[in-house]
Amino acid sequence: MSGVAAAPALSADLEAGRLRAQPCAGCHGADGNASIPGTPSLAGEPVYYTHWQLIKFRDGRRKDPVMSPFAVNLTDADMGDLAAYYAAQAPRRRPAATDPARVAAGEKLANANHCTSCHRPGLVGQQQVPRLAGQDFDYLLRLLRGFKAKTAADLDGTMTIAAQPLQDEEIVNLVHFMSSLGP
Repeated sequence: MSGVAAAPALSADLEAGRLRAQPCAGCHGADGNASIPGTPSLAGEPVYYTHWQLIKFRDGRRKDPVMSPFAVNLTDADMGDLAAYYAAQAPRRRPAATDPARVAAGEKLANANHCTSCHRPGLVGQQQVPRLAGQDFDYLLRLLRGFKAKTAADLDGTMTIAAQPLQDEEIVNLVHFMSSLGP
């Protein structure tokens, strides 16, 4: 990894991140573990993933009526501090009513589609790849459907490509599986 890519994590100030995260608590939870359905938890997300998402919100490549206005005023240092703060928080599995048959079918799909190649075993994420394990069911469903519809995008298009062959039933099964995993 280059020194430039490592700079946000190495120079981050966790206390500044904690203070900067206070306005985020209403949606994402005081410690990054959200409780609002459809809202992602940020606790335990890799530093680079969170940082890149904030950059995308700031520059308009990712749009949300709440996040976009918040991110537009963040400096690079603010984003690095926030990303490091959230990465340091312990994630908790979001409550979800999962169907054991769908969980099993989703696990088979995740293995067949090599989800662990990028998201790592247990789908805990790494670098610019998010933690999916135990994330909010509705959020994961909306995101995977967005990749399929090409209305959501990742940095290099890998997820948009990966989602194209999936039928909606398969997407739902994958979400049951991902939601069942614990941190």
